[in-house]
Amino acid sequence: MASTAVQSDSDDGMDEFMDKFKTQRYKKGFNEDTWEEEFDKIPMFMKEAPENINPREYPDLACLQSMIHDEDRPPEEQAKSLKNEGNAYFKERSYKQAVVSYTAALKVKCGDEELRAVILTNRAASHFHLGNMRSALNDAVAAKKIKPDHLKALIRGAQCCIELRNFAEAVQWCDEGLKVHPTDKKLQELRAAAEKHKRTAERDARKAKAKEKKLHGEKEALLVAIKDRGIKLLPPAGTRVHGSNSDDEDAGSPAAIAQLSLDGLSSQEVTGAQVFLDQQGLLHWPVLFLYPEHQQTDFISAFCENTCFRDHLTVMFGEELPPWDTDRKYHPQNLQLYFEDEVKQTLYQVDPDASLLRILQHKRLNSYYLLLNVIIVFIVAYITF
Repeated sequence: MASTAVQSDSDDGMDEFMDKFKTQRYKKGFNEDTWEEEFDKIPMFMKEAPENINPREYPDLACLQSMIHDEDRPPEEQAKSLKNEGNAYFKERSYKQAVVSYTAALKVKCGDEELRAVILTNRAASHFHLGNMRSALNDAVAAKKIKPDHLKALIRGAQCCIELRNFAEAVQWCDEGLKVHPTDKKLQELRAAAEKHKRTAERDARKAKAKEKKLHGEKEALLVAIKDRGIKLLPPAGTRVHGSNSDDEDAGSPAAIAQLSLDGLSSQEVTGAQVFLDQQGLLHWPVLFLYPEHQQTDFISAFCENTCFRDHLTVMFGEELPPWDTDRKYHPQNLQLYFEDEVKQTLYQVDPDASLLRILQHKRLNSYYLLLNVIIVFIVAYITF
């Protein structure tokens, strides 16, 4: 009978305990609305580790981290734990966090040199994926110093050199690696790629040098042609020729010509046009016509030196007049041209039947125009009969 009473009491107690679930909710379980977020806070099931571990928000993860960073453990264990932490970040592609973990592992300064070489190589990989090629190369160099035959360090060093366009150095890394790993396919592929890039870079450098030499020769020939025609040029602004007190003498002197900048003979920044010497040895100049009354302009990008002004004016004001000339006042036969001497602030009239070369040789048409990106400026006005 006693045993029956005990069994009865026990059953009654269990029924009462189970009945609580029908009227009271379990307070320490997962919330049905946020269970996925809470589940992700458990270290074992985390999809991605947080960058900053708050002990209140991630108590379990903070506990594990404290075990990893326990300074009472041997340095080798601390370094390995931090390396593993970095590896976990690396697998998640959290390369910045991986660099932090690997750096912390290296600061431990354990006596295991082979482990340090591995950590340096891993940090080099993280820097590589972050685009920090110089830092990645430095880590690969440090790893190779510790372990010269470390395959991953040799591969990473070659990859970094290729990305940095140091192709000859990349070939050296591959050659060093193939001495100890002669059958490694990755090193063989990298060497072939580096050698190909190296040949291409050398070819491009030769082409660029030849092009530069050709351009320099063309500019020198251009200066000689301008000088031979007696066209006055002055050195760039702020430069004076020593040994002379006359501006006009300075302008045409050999010393002034010698001081001219070849780059000064270009107007590409403004119009895309520049003075050039054609195959027949004729100079072509950019020329700008101003019409002050109407605030209009005409631009001739290549005005041949032996062409007269009237030829261009006949084309510009021939059968079809410009739309801005509403009064029809501008006709080739009643147009006058001038250029301005900026020093004396004086206008000089230009004969429309004169060639451009003849006007360029005028003693008052000096470097003012040539320093304005070599665009020769003429003012056009009409006269009434």
